[in-house]
Amino acid sequence: MKSLDEQVLKVTKEIVAKFIEVGRVSPASFEETFKTVYRSVKEAILDHSIEEEELTTSTIKQT
Repeated sequence: MKSLDEQVLKVTKEIVAKFIEVGRVSPASFEETFKTVYRSVKEAILDHSIEEEELTTSTIKQT
């Protein structure tokens, strides 16, 4: 399995590429947009992982 950072980078690149295709990102704003999307994607994945872990832990405790 790829590392978390590699997966986040791949998803970020796909999102930013789509933004460029539809004209939402200009060359002047590329760097900031990329950083913002990267942080958002990583945060979403980490939040989901924590919630999933908590759910698994509470399910195990109930059994």
